[in-house]
Amino acid sequence: MKKIIYSPGDPSGIGPDLIIKLASSKMWEDLKIPIVVIGDSNLFLDRAKLLKKKIKIHKHDSTDNVKKNHAGVIQLITVSRCQNTNAGKLDTNNAKYVLNNLNFSIKQTLFDKEAALVTGPISKENIISIDKSFMGHTEYIKKITKSKDVLMMLASDQLKVALATTHIPLRDVTKAITKDLIINKVKILHQELKNKFNIKNPNIKVLGLNPHAGESGKIGSEEENHIKPAINLLKKRKINVSMPISADTAFSQKLMKETDAYLGMYHDQVLPVLKTLSFGNSINVTLGVPIIRTSVDHGVALDIAGTNKSDSSSLLLAIKTAKRLIK
Repeated sequence: MKKIIYSPGDPSGIGPDLIIKLASSKMWEDLKIPIVVIGDSNLFLDRAKLLKKKIKIHKHDSTDNVKKNHAGVIQLITVSRCQNTNAGKLDTNNAKYVLNNLNFSIKQTLFDKEAALVTGPISKENIISIDKSFMGHTEYIKKITKSKDVLMMLASDQLKVALATTHIPLRDVTKAITKDLIINKVKILHQELKNKFNIKNPNIKVLGLNPHAGESGKIGSEEENHIKPAINLLKKRKINVSMPISADTAFSQKLMKETDAYLGMYHDQVLPVLKTLSFGNSINVTLGVPIIRTSVDHGVALDIAGTNKSDSSSLLLAIKTAKRLIK
C-alpha cells in the first residue's frame, strides 16, 4: 500500500504543529493516502494542547500496519523519546532524537518501495552540536542511502530551481565548481525531470557563477574553464541545456515560460527568486537518490511554534507531490 512517512524535524519548531493542524482539518482524509508520523506521542499530545487541537494517537510498530487517515487521528511510530517537548526554544538534548527519527524514516523509505518520505524543518545548529559533519537533509540522505551524487531542487507551480552546490560558505563555491560537478548535476536533473515529473525533453537553463556569466573570462574564469566545457559535452549527449546565462536576466517571464528547470551555482543565487514568487507554496525535492523525498520550503520558525500561526500549505504540497511521485 502506498504511504507517506513524515519525519517532523526539530520538536521545538513548527514541524509537529503542521501535521497536527493538517490532521485536524478536512484535508486530512481528502489526501487519500495513509500518513505515518515518526516521533514521540508525548510531543504531539503536548503540542496539540498548546494549539488547542483535539487529536488521538494510534501507535504502530511498523509502517506495514498503517491505515487510511481519519480526521483528528495521527498514526505514529516511536523510535526515540523526545527529551524536551517545549515549543520555541532549541534544546541540544533533542538533537539525537531528531537524527534517530530521520535515520529510521530514510531507511524505512528505502526498504518500502511504496513509501515516500516527507520531512519537516530541522535545526542544523542543533544537530551540529552532536554531529559536526552534518550539512542538511539533502547531504544526509545521500550518506544514508549511499548514493553516488545528489541534487537539491525546490519546486513550485511557477518555477523549478536546482543547486550545483548547497550548504557551503560562499568562499568555497568557486573551488567546488568543476566540469565533472556540472556534468553530474545536469545529468541528474535531466533524468529526474523525465522520470519523476514526466517531462519528455527537459529544457534546462544553467546559470553562470560570475556577474554577466563571466563576460567571456573578463569577470572570472569558471564559465570558460568548467561550465562551458561541461555543457558542450552534455549537448553532445543530446541533453537540452543552455550555455551559462547571467542570473540577473535568467528569470524573465519569457525565459521562465520556456524553461523546465534552472541549475544555479549556489544556494542564494536562485532560492530568493523562488521564495519571492512562491514562499509557502513550494517544496524541496531530493533528486539522485533511490527514495522519494519532499520537504517544506521553510525553517523551524521558533517564534511561532505552538502559537497556531504556522501555515501547513507547504507541507500539504509536499505530501501531494510525494504521493504523485510514488510509482
